[in-house]
Amino acid sequence: MQNFMGHEAVIRERRLGSLLTFEGSSPELIRLGDENPAGCCRDNSFNQCGDCSAQRAMLPLAQIRDAALVSHAPLGCSADFPWFNAQNRRGLKIKGMEPRNVQALSSNLRERDIVMGGGARLAEAVHEANRRFSPRAVFVAASCASGIIGDDMEEACATCEAAIGIPVVPVYCEGFKSMVWTTGFDAAYHGIVRRLVRPPARRRSDQINVFNFSNYRAFTPLLAKMGVTPRYFVHQASVDELATMSESAASTHICETLGTYVAAALEQVHGVPELRSPPPFGLLWTDRWLREIGRVTGREEEAERTVVAERARIAPELDAIRARLAGKTVYAFGGASFCHNMLAIAADLGLKIAGMMGYHHDMTFDNPHPEIVSIKNIHGRTGGFGGLAVCNKQPYQLVKLLMEARPDIVMSRHGSLPVNAVKLGIPTFFAGDANVIAGYDGLLNVGRRIVRILGQRNFVRNISSHASFPYTSWWMSEPDTFRFRKAASSCL
Repeated sequence: MQNFMGHEAVIRERRLGSLLTFEGSSPELIRLGDENPAGCCRDNSFNQCGDCSAQRAMLPLAQIRDAALVSHAPLGCSADFPWFNAQNRRGLKIKGMEPRNVQALSSNLRERDIVMGGGARLAEAVHEANRRFSPRAVFVAASCASGIIGDDMEEACATCEAAIGIPVVPVYCEGFKSMVWTTGFDAAYHGIVRRLVRPPARRRSDQINVFNFSNYRAFTPLLAKMGVTPRYFVHQASVDELATMSESAASTHICETLGTYVAAALEQVHGVPELRSPPPFGLLWTDRWLREIGRVTGREEEAERTVVAERARIAPELDAIRARLAGKTVYAFGGASFCHNMLAIAADLGLKIAGMMGYHHDMTFDNPHPEIVSIKNIHGRTGGFGGLAVCNKQPYQLVKLLMEARPDIVMSRHGSLPVNAVKLGIPTFFAGDANVIAGYDGLLNVGRRIVRILGQRNFVRNISSHASFPYTSWWMSEPDTFRFRKAASSCL
């Protein structure tokens, strides 16, 4: 079991048996996980692009309203700060708060610091963040450089904390440690739970934690029908709000990949149960989610009334959308668990599953609750499906997978890869903010958009006729999409 109060989170490939490469079907992947939960995180011998767990750790930390972030790294590791800033300003505006810039600095490690040590640079950056921003806490994100030279961040942060009188939280998210970039989310949440969350002074039966990306508060109107208030974390939250996460009746999330680590930490350290249901995507899973909230908050009758009323409200339009989409096929790609969530929506819209590509796959979860295992949930919802691939966000492989699947429509969570489907002439639904496709209204939102997108197929066909890929004819005709997969001997 993970030590949630230790210095750092164990990386996913060691803790959860995460995979970066797989091809087969949902029954085969489930069987592999049951037989070998330790997994084998093989990578490719060639990768067209990559991602970094430090970036994934800093993204939520930079958007905590009254905290500051120090990237203990060379300046290049701060290249994503403008993106964090845009996300934060947009999120604050949508939530009715005054838009403001993120409070982030770099320790700006240089060649001399790499040789002599970066402790002085780190202390200078923390003190400057405190002087400039007057934050309630400072997060210090490690980097490949600080990890390689062996800077003692624990000691350095403790010294700075004693000097400035606010929490200075080390976050161990060195990019080289893990091949699975979502380990960065775990590192950020580990620092928050370990250093900021207080034991509960009371327990609120009318309140649940929702671990979420930024932007829309989509769950608020639905849960208000049951007398339950969601608290959204961690984007645009305050340090005091983070400290009282332990007082909620339960925790849930919009994506198992994003939220199950912190939910497990709160359950095991502070007794806040993780909801034992899939997230609220699609009709059936939203039903289950509401009933589970009713169970843990003592509002079973309110939950059942809400389910019945909401189903009746959306039924006429949902039936009309299903009739328009009958016989159509869908392929999903994105973070593994969110792919499962999108496919649950697709199944409730009557679409047939042509396949999916997840960026990685966790063989186990931090809480041993079978009800939250997303691959088994979507397998049970669909009766199983083929064309399932795990691929570390590689466009050259995605193109081949889409050429083989040839779906009527693609569903994607992330923004950079859908262009590959459009170049192939495949209409593409881009989910973007996950909140707006959640719940009963989210189901209708997705259905309306897919109907509209399929009505504009000539648009993507025209783009496809003028588009090309940067790949050789050899690769485009190569039958083995996973030709560059490393041998099993490279496993950890």
